[in-house]
This record gives sequence, structure tokens and C-alpha cells, in this order.
Amino acid sequence: MSGMKIFSVARGVSSFLRPAVPALSSHARNKYVYVNDKEDAMDWNSLTERAANAMFWTEIARGHMVSLAHLFKEPATINYPFEKGPLSPRFRGEHALRRYPSGEERCIACKLCEAICPAQAITIEAEERADGSRRTTRYDIDMTKCIYCGFCQEACPVDAIVEGPNFEFSTETHEELLYNKEKLLDNGDKWESEIASNIHADHLYR
Repeated sequence: MSGMKIFSVARGVSSFLRPAVPALSSHARNKYVYVNDKEDAMDWNSLTERAANAMFWTEIARGHMVSLAHLFKEPATINYPFEKGPLSPRFRGEHALRRYPSGEERCIACKLCEAICPAQAITIEAEERADGSRRTTRYDIDMTKCIYCGFCQEACPVDAIVEGPNFEFSTETHEELLYNKEKLLDNGDKWESEIASNIHADHLYR
């Protein structure tokens, strides 16, 4: 008996919590919805508009008007390589090793860039100098492995290795894309002014 009472109470609670669904009449159940494309209207305006589109090809005239309008606008393309578009300060291009204003190379051979590189494109060998400082004797980057993720420059504590603004460094052979320390330092000397301005422009967001 107690089980029957609990069952009846549970049914009452569930019926109270369940939202009421209005019963559909027989007319509503038998009502169909037309889902196909509607037939063309047969009023006078619709007939004349369809006749004008068929006889006078107004769509072609509108297309010609759009073409003529663009003749008097400034073109969206640029005349590369004589014209070049703007680059973001965060653009990641050809790698470079930077120097201090005194001419001393910045890299301290901490090898953080080599450790963080996901493509394992960086190879570093280092030695200790007479004054106790560490500097690299070998700094190689295989540019054919690099995925230009920017992790190396983010990991560098002294902003030594950076990805500069140069994107025009295509070559004809694979060997030309195997950069050594001298090549990277030359890139840094060549692009130092732009690299420094880009780092200054982006320092608030790093």
C-alpha cells in the first residue's frame, strides 16, 4: 500500500513539473505547410518587372554600371616589387642576431631558443671567454625547418635572436638557407634600425 502511495505522489509531482501541452484539434493536426517555392505573383507590377528583365537584360546593364563605377576608383592592387604594403611590427620574417650599440653581440649562449624551437632548427655551441662571459662559437639555423612561430625571440632574455622585417630571401639552392652565425649577424646589422623600432612599438604588448 505504501508503495502505491509513493508511486501516485511521484506521478502527481511529475505532472506538476511537466509543462502543459495544449491539445491539438483535428483541424490543426490535418493542416499542411507548403514548403516548395512559391509561385510567381501575377499582379501587374510583377509581370512588367519579369518582362523587363527578360527583354531588356537589366541584370547585364547593372553589371556594366558596376564595372564603369570601378573604372574611376583607385585600384586595390599595388605594383610589387616597386610598391610594397605595410608590415606589422609583429611580422616574423628572416632571422637575425642583434648587437649592442657598442658592437658586442647580444647572444649569451643560454640556449633557450634552441631548447624551445619546436622544429629543432637551431644548433648552438658555446664557450666561456677569459672574462667569464659566455658567447656562442656556433649559431646555425636551418631555415628550411623553421616554421616561423616566433618562440625563439620570445624565449631570448636579451632580444638577441629576432625575426626581422625581411620577407624577400628566396634562394635557388638549399645550402643558401642554412644560416650560420656570420650570416645572422650580417642580417642584424642590416635591419637593426627597423628591428629596434618594431620592438619599441610592440614592447607594451610583450
